[in-house]
Parts: sequence; structure tokens; C-alpha cells
Amino acid sequence: MTSVAVVGAGISGLVAAYRLRQSLGPTARIVVVEKAPRIGGKLRSVDLAGGPVDVGAEAFIARRPEVPALLDELGLADQLVRPSPAARPLLRSGGALHGLPTGTLMGIPATSDSVRTLVDDATCRRIDTDRDRPLRWTPGDDASVGDLVSERFGSQVTARSVDPLLGGVYSGLAVTTSIRAALPTLAAALDAGAPSLVDAVERARPTSAPGPVFGGLRGGYGVLLDALLAASGAELVAADVRRVTSDDRGAWHVDGVGTVDGVVLAAPAPQTVSMLLDTAPALARELGGVELASSAVVALGFEDGGLPQNSGVLVATGELDSSGVPLRAKAFTLSSRKWPHLAERGGQLVRVSFGRFGDADIVDRPDADLVSAARTDLHEVLGVDEEPTTTFVQRWYGGLPQYRPGHTDLVARVEDAASAVRRLELAGAYLHGVGVPACVATASAAAARLADALA
Repeated sequence: MTSVAVVGAGISGLVAAYRLRQSLGPTARIVVVEKAPRIGGKLRSVDLAGGPVDVGAEAFIARRPEVPALLDELGLADQLVRPSPAARPLLRSGGALHGLPTGTLMGIPATSDSVRTLVDDATCRRIDTDRDRPLRWTPGDDASVGDLVSERFGSQVTARSVDPLLGGVYSGLAVTTSIRAALPTLAAALDAGAPSLVDAVERARPTSAPGPVFGGLRGGYGVLLDALLAASGAELVAADVRRVTSDDRGAWHVDGVGTVDGVVLAAPAPQTVSMLLDTAPALARELGGVELASSAVVALGFEDGGLPQNSGVLVATGELDSSGVPLRAKAFTLSSRKWPHLAERGGQLVRVSFGRFGDADIVDRPDADLVSAARTDLHEVLGVDEEPTTTFVQRWYGGLPQYRPGHTDLVARVEDAASAVRRLELAGAYLHGVGVPACVATASAAAARLADALA
């Protein structure tokens, strides 16, 4: 009987277990090992304000096929929900609210018109004359998004347009985020010889497609996580895996499980490094280059709240309140405005996000301090004074891997080192994308490779 261990019960581990069941058949022994008291990893749904609410990721890119296809397979197609098309996002910059810039690539404009309300006239002129200045780029180069944008357009575009969008995806800043890893279409346009940044953005921007950009789940991600575990038919074992070791025959020993024929490591990079130090030191050494950011989400429920008819507010870097004190929140999701299925419950629900790479001190503050900070910044940005009827604080320590410049080369070295280790596969957000669809794709590929090796 074939036996496999999957270490980590986040979305990557559960997808890997499900795909392995499909490939290996009903008689295979599949064990999912998780040290936390729940499954889901960095996805979590909690009962709040009358029903399930996600306090980790709440949406996915609907134009990627992975999640809708997975929902169909699991009989969960009716769980798919779309944001309200009438609720548009806002941006807080310069002490005022603006519509989120349109016609950009992750906030990088192709014309000054996209960001004219956010930046000064001198910055607009730099954007409009970008084609007049030579662009230094060698195919294969990598740099931070912030360094390139600030060099070409100035720091205002970076802080007021690019940082808020990248921060929402990676919990990082533009200056710490790789062009090649985070914006591969932009890197491809630059490699192909785009003579300026505005030319590269024009080439790299996705073509418009019908339908909503994002999707969500009516019952929260918990519905998908539970369905994956059930469909995998896997044993769920509670254990803290410190080491995985292999013998001369290619069998693996996993703490809490025993001996198995193959392993998928779907844990965060630092935990994976620890597990591999003895067995695959070269692979562990490469994985040690992945850095993580911590963040926190404060969910607030209100009877009314007086919220605007918008989906949320992103906050520019360095934004100050009316007293000159820096805002601590990086984003507000007006969940009951954004998602019609949450609006049906009555009341108002807001998620306030804190924490960026290199600036995560606030994540360690007590719950009461985080709730107070959320309420203070919510009052400053949207004028909400009402006492919340319910609150929930969720911390995500090491929640998101950082895609620093050189990340794609790092991943190539990691995967090259992993390919030399028999019947071992890696899956997780540190490889080929932090979003749920990317994690589903990476885990599915890892499971397919392991199934082929076992066959």
C-alpha cells in the first residue's frame, strides 16, 4: 500500500492531499500532519456578526481558473460569490479620499491622468516625459518595483499609488518587492526592449475581460478547506514535525507519522528549512533566503456604522491623521458593502488590516490596543464613531513570504535542489504566488510530480 505524508494543512497541503488521492486511488494511505489546532494555515473563517467571516484572505482572482474549477470538482459551485459592482475602492492619500487609480499596472501609471489627483504637477510632468529619457534595463535584470518607479516617476507615485496596492497583496512595500516575481508581465515587457517605463506598462497591462475580477465563498474559505480534507480521505495527525529523514531505499520518516513512501512539505519556508537541515542541507540553505511579513486583521461589527457605498479604502505610505500622527492601518475592507451576501445579514462589517514587512511591531500589541487603533483610524478615514457590537482580532505571524528582488532566481535554485531529492516535493506561497489560485496550482503540480515518482 502506497503511503504519503503531507506536512501542513493549509490550502497548499490540503490541495496536495486531495490531488494525491485522485492520482493514487482509494487504497493509498495519505496522512496530513498539522501542528496547529485547526486546518487552514493562513486561511480562517470565524463565526462573526451572524455568520462565517474570513479573517485571512477573503477573495481570489476570479479570472484565474484554479479556484472555480476546484469548487466545481468538490460540488461547491453554489458557494461562489462576487463583489458588488457598485462598490468601488477608495485610496486615502494626502489627508483626503480619492478613487483608486484606474488604467494602471498595480498602481504604476502609463499616463499622468491616472494619478493626477494623487501627485503634484512636477510628478505628472515626469510621467508625461518618461519616453524622452533612456531606460537602462538588461534582459534578465531584476529590481524592486519601488526603485524603478521612483527613479522614473518620483517617490510620490510609489508611496501614493503603488505601495497601497502591493501592500494589500504582499504585506510589503514597493521598495522590497521584485518586479520579476510580482509583476512578471512588466519584466517581460522590459526584457523585450520597451524603451520606457510607460511603454512597458502599456504592454504589460492585462487586456480587459468580462466579469468580476474577484470572487469569494459564501460560507468563507472554511467550507473549501473542510471539503478538501473530506475528499482527500486523509488521516489528520496533530504533530510538530521537526525533522524529515530518508533512508537508502528512498523511504521517509516523518515525526508523528512514521515511515512513508513520499512527502509533500507544505509548511512555511522557515519550518521547512528546519525539517530539511539534516536530510537536504543544500535545499535548506536556499530556502533560508525566504523572508516573511507579519500582519493582523481586526474585524469590527456595527449596527449601522454610516459606511460609504464603497468596497474599501487603501492607505498610502506615510499617511498622517489630522493631528499629524501616522495612520497605523494599511487598509479597510468594508465587507458588508463589498459582498452582497454579507449585507443580507444586516448591520455593517469592517476589516481593518495592519502590518507591513519590516514594520510589524503593531502586530504584537494586545487585542485592546489593536481594536483601539482600528477604531481610531476608522474614525479618521471614514468618520465612524459608533461603538462596535462585536470585535475579533486575528494575527498572522509570518503570514506572507516576501518576493524580494532576485526571488525568481531563488525559487529556481530551490526547485533545482529539491529535484535532486527522491520522493520529496515542496508546495506553498513562497514559490509561485501568494494568492489562493497560485497556491492551488503549485500544490497540484507538486502532487502530480510525487504521484509520478511513486508510480
